[in-house]
Amino acid sequence: MTAPSPPAPPPEGEGSGTSRSASFTLNKTVLDHAWIACHIPHQGSMCLLDQVATWDEQRIECRASSHRAAANPLRAAGRLGAACGIEYAAQAMAVHGALLAPPDSTRPRVGYLVSVRGVKLHVPRLDDIAADLQVDATCITRSENNILYQFSVSAAGHLLLEGRAAIVVDAEALTAKSGETP
Repeated sequence: MTAPSPPAPPPEGEGSGTSRSASFTLNKTVLDHAWIACHIPHQGSMCLLDQVATWDEQRIECRASSHRAAANPLRAAGRLGAACGIEYAAQAMAVHGALLAPPDSTRPRVGYLVSVRGVKLHVPRLDDIAADLQVDATCITRSENNILYQFSVSAAGHLLLEGRAAIVVDAEALTAKSGETP
């Protein structure tokens, strides 16, 4: 099954869905949970994001409610620790990559989270947060095979965690050139 081509970035000033029930729509494509699941490798309950609220070439903002789900696959001992917010941010980065892929891409480039730095956890856990999560990722720098993002996860205007993440894109191609296996 071929996934639909990603929509073009929104014109400046458009595309910010501020209502919790609103989904981002562009060119009649709704960027909701179903669209996200078709464009990132995470499936089933591991696809954590509900929708894209807004995005452009440098930044993406997503919404999520799965932190409250008792069946969240990241829970341990009945709790969802705040560090799990890094996975929410990583999925937002993957969605951003899918949105930025050329429309004629036959398959998305695979990205690997290789490091997180400067992570600050402002709460001990996420499962007790009543509001939906707002997951933001901003590209700080990008080269052909490396991307550095600044990310944050907040809810109801309160910062829950923040940090930076380094992504290597197409690691197999890099290791194949050097003769190593990933």
